[in-house]
Amino acid sequence: MYAIVECGGKQYKAEPGALLKLEKVPGQAGDEILLDRVLLVADGEDIHVGRPVVADKVVRARIVEQGRGDKIIIFKYKRRKDSRKKQGHRQAYTAVKIEGIEDRAPQVSHPSVTRDESARDEEA
Repeated sequence: MYAIVECGGKQYKAEPGALLKLEKVPGQAGDEILLDRVLLVADGEDIHVGRPVVADKVVRARIVEQGRGDKIIIFKYKRRKDSRKKQGHRQAYTAVKIEGIEDRAPQVSHPSVTRDESARDEEA
């Protein structure tokens, strides 16, 4: 079983037990996150494609580490002009371990309480 999820504008193939490096997600190591932008779920021959997302599935993952990738060097120059610019960049990432692909918990709708009802309850 696997799912295609979207996180940080990129798409990832998530399988239970896999380790993914996502774009930076807030949280500490050990925190559990839910990836709810599931685009596709495949279970053997059964494939569900979302339009644009699969509404009843969610991918549960646990943050393993927050880190920064390898440094890349950006070097720009103009020949014969004595013009050089050196710049470096390290992209932040979040390493997560996929724990499972699950059904989304049903949303419990709470009855709305109006101001008149709450005032009447307080008087009683």
